[in-house]
Amino acid sequence: MSYGKFAYVYDELMQDMPYAKWKRFAQEAWDKFGRPREVVELGCGTGTLTALLAQEGYAVTGIDLSEDMLAVARAKAEERPPLQGLLRGGELRFVQQDMTEWAAPEPVDSVISFCDCLNYLTEPEQIEDTFRATYAGLKPGGTFLFDVHHPDTLRRYEAEQPFVYDEDGISYIWTCGLDEERTEIEHHLRIFVRRGEDAQTAARSEAAYDRFDEVHIERAYDPDWLKAALLRAGFSRAEVYADFEWQAPEEGSERLFYVAVR
Repeated sequence: MSYGKFAYVYDELMQDMPYAKWKRFAQEAWDKFGRPREVVELGCGTGTLTALLAQEGYAVTGIDLSEDMLAVARAKAEERPPLQGLLRGGELRFVQQDMTEWAAPEPVDSVISFCDCLNYLTEPEQIEDTFRATYAGLKPGGTFLFDVHHPDTLRRYEAEQPFVYDEDGISYIWTCGLDEERTEIEHHLRIFVRRGEDAQTAARSEAAYDRFDEVHIERAYDPDWLKAALLRAGFSRAEVYADFEWQAPEEGSERLFYVAVR
């Protein structure tokens, strides 16, 4: 999935994303398996987590397929002097690549991919290609941390839709449909962005809102299949946890967290 116009409203719509929890989980994993120096983030999006980790002293490269997302990430970093310095010094980098065939100049200590990025890979071969590319891009003993939606989470999305948002000059209507056989969901978002610098200006406009549509497709995979695929890719161990905690998945778990060691 390569984001287009959605990239420029992503941060506004995703203000409640649990970036602090993702950072905490990564750091707790690194406490267990060794603190990295160089980290690659696959599917970095607008770079919020990438920047948080860079500010903690990690050398982080954010990789994403969408040049629009990366443009937003770079612009955000350039606007903040501490991050601007990290960009200029090479401690914070943004690179456009496909995660199924990504590569770094040299192997790194850890690779992360949160916010269900791997669910956007809708064919098993893409998952396996990503696992192999990540194994090749890690140093011996390096870690691969990622999360995915539990299959039941996609079923809940369909059961609970439609979703509506209307705040601060931006609105959306979000509907979705599930292909149960593939455990694949198609999200349809109709997004409205207010024109003008303020509400009064927008109210006088003949077309107060710009509208654009986005279609996003995600697929959930059997948790045991993902673990086996990591081992087939060469990882020496692979463990799965649930919902930001170091606990085994159980009925009702929403996000599955994988920790794999090269």
